[in-house]
Amino acid sequence: MADAQPAAGGRRTLRAAQALLVLSAAGLWAASRLTWVDLTTFDGLGPRKVVTLSGSGWSAALLPLALLLLATALAALAVRGWALRVLAVLVALASLATGYLAIGTLETRDVAVRGADLARVPVAELVGSTRHYPGPVTTLVVAVGILIAAALLMRAASSAGATATKYLAPAARRSAARHDDAAPSERTMWDELDEGRDPTDPADDPAPDADTEGR
Repeated sequence: MADAQPAAGGRRTLRAAQALLVLSAAGLWAASRLTWVDLTTFDGLGPRKVVTLSGSGWSAALLPLALLLLATALAALAVRGWALRVLAVLVALASLATGYLAIGTLETRDVAVRGADLARVPVAELVGSTRHYPGPVTTLVVAVGILIAAALLMRAASSAGATATKYLAPAARRSAARHDDAAPSERTMWDELDEGRDPTDPADDPAPDADTEGR
C-alpha cells in the first residue's frame, strides 16, 4: 500500500500538469481574441477611422503556442521517464516565449508604429493609438501557468522513476546503485541487512553473475 502512494502521487501530478496546460491553451486563445491595440487614422478626406488589432493580429505566435500546449498535454499521456523530462523542458521554453511576448508588449513605449505596420496603415495617417492591457496581462499570467506545468511534468517524471526503482528486485537495485556510482539508498541498505550483509562493507557485495556480465 505504501509503494502505491508515490505512483498515485505521480499520476496526480501528471494530471494536474495536463489540466494546467489545457487551461493555459484556453488562456492564450482568449488573449488572441482580446483587443490589444486601437489605431485612430485620418486621411484628410473622410471621417476618422479606428483600426483594431486583436492578440492574434498583434502576434501570430499566440495561437500556435496554444496548439503546442494542447499537443503537449496529449503527449504527456504517452511518454515517461527521460522523454517526459524533455517534454517538460520544451514546455518551459514555451513559457519563456510566452512571457517574452507579453512583457515585450507591455514594455513597448509606443505601439503606434508597429501597429501601423501590422495593420498596413500609413504612419502619416496616424493620429492616435490606444494600448489595451487585458490581453498582454492574460498572456503573462498564462506564461506563469505554463512554467508551473513544466515543473509539475518534471516532478511527475522523477516520481515515476523513483516508483519504478522501488519495484526492482533487491539485486537489481544494488546493481543500479553500483552503476550510478551514488550512495546506496535507504531501501537498498535495508535489502542488504535483510540478506545478512553489511551495506557499508564493500567486501560483502555479491560477485556479479557470470551470465549477466557476459551479456
